[in-house]
Amino acid sequence: MKKIINTEHAPKAIGPYSQAIEANGTLYISGQLPVNPATGQIVEGGIAEQTEQVLKNIEAILKEAGYTFENVVKSTCLLSTMDSFAGMNDVYGKYYVVNPPARAAYAVQKLPLGVMVEIETIAVK
Repeated sequence: MKKIINTEHAPKAIGPYSQAIEANGTLYISGQLPVNPATGQIVEGGIAEQTEQVLKNIEAILKEAGYTFENVVKSTCLLSTMDSFAGMNDVYGKYYVVNPPARAAYAVQKLPLGVMVEIETIAVK
């Protein structure tokens, strides 16, 4: 059985999908964009600021579902260009200091709303 997870502390879905789904002790978080949930706007700045907001959004969803970053087992990072990889990686590393999850990072042709980064996350209890 699946449970839909929603929080006002992360951006609302911009399409027909849920912020996250929990099923059998696994939390699947949809790709998060650097949108400030309080304003509904993309955060200003570069890759560091955008990655920070994405991870704050992920943190809010994890918390709503009763998980933490320690429960994360896999991340997929989508970047508008691999030139942003180092900046994303620096911020990402601050959230996963010990026992980081498995991860993939890809450059894609275009991300929603013209953002620089999107991260999807899987966590397990």
